[in-house]
Amino acid sequence: SLHDALPICMTGETGFFDTRIVFVDESGPKEKRRKRLAIIDQDGANFRAISSGSELLLTPRFAPKGDRVAFMALEDGGRANVQVLELGSGRRTVVGNGVTSFAPRFSPNGSQLAMSVEANGNTNLALADIGSGAVRPLTSGGAIDTSPSFSPDGSQIVFESDRGGGQQIYIMGADGSGARRLSFGEGRYSTPVFSPKGDYIAFTRQKGNTFAIGIMKSDGSGERILTEGYHNEGPTWAPNGRYLMFFRESGAGPKLFMVDVMGRIDVPIPTPSFASDPTWSPLLSAR
Repeated sequence: SLHDALPICMTGETGFFDTRIVFVDESGPKEKRRKRLAIIDQDGANFRAISSGSELLLTPRFAPKGDRVAFMALEDGGRANVQVLELGSGRRTVVGNGVTSFAPRFSPNGSQLAMSVEANGNTNLALADIGSGAVRPLTSGGAIDTSPSFSPDGSQIVFESDRGGGQQIYIMGADGSGARRLSFGEGRYSTPVFSPKGDYIAFTRQKGNTFAIGIMKSDGSGERILTEGYHNEGPTWAPNGRYLMFFRESGAGPKLFMVDVMGRIDVPIPTPSFASDPTWSPLLSAR
C-alpha cells in the first residue's frame, strides 16, 4: 500500500510528507468529462479544487517555492496560452503577451518560464519573463520542440523534439545553444523532466502499444524502465529525487500512481475521481 511504501523514502533521504500535488481532476462521463485543477497532500488527503471546471486547464507545473502553478489554458476558440496561478490569492496571469503557448516549466529562480510557442505552423521553445511578459526564442525551425525542463542549476534545458525524424529527448544550454540528442532506445520518447538533484531525467517512452515511465542519467546513459503498461505518462519528481508520480490510463479513465527509482514500488495515489497531469511541490516546510 501507499502507507507501507512511504517510510522507505526516509532512509538516508529527505522525506516528502510536507508536500502537495496539483493535478487535473476529471469527473463526469467519458464523452463529456469535466477537467479542473485540484490540489491534495502527497498521500491523497485534503482534496481541494482550485479551478471551476468551466474551462480546460492542463499540464500544471509547480514553481520552485510552491507558491504558484503554471499551466496551459485552452480558450473556447481552441487557442492555448500559458498562465500562472498564485495559490494563495487565486490571482491568474497570462504569460507571453498573447502568444499561442503551452507546456510551461519554471526556471529554478521562478522568474521565467520555458515553454512551447506556436507561430506560422511551427512549434519552438521560448523563454518568457513572468514579470514583463517578454518572450525570447530558444529554438527555431520546422521541428516540433516541446516539454522543456530546466536542470536544477539553470544551465541546461532538456526537451523533446522530432527534429531527427522521430520523437526523442534532447538537451541544450539554457540559452538554446549546443542541442544534442540524449535518447537512442527503440520507441518514442517524451515528457522529459530533470530530477531535483540533476542526476537523472525522467521520461515517457511509447513502444508499440506500451507506455513506460523511465529514467536516464543526465548524459543519456543508464536508461532504466521503472514501470510499463497500457498507458503511463507524465512523470513528476518528489523533492527528494527518489520517487516519481505519474498517471496511468485504464479503460475507464486515468489515475495517479507513484513509483520509486528502483522500480520496486508501484502504488496508486487516492483521488476522488479520475486524475491526470500531476505536479509535485517542493518541500513546503523549506519555503
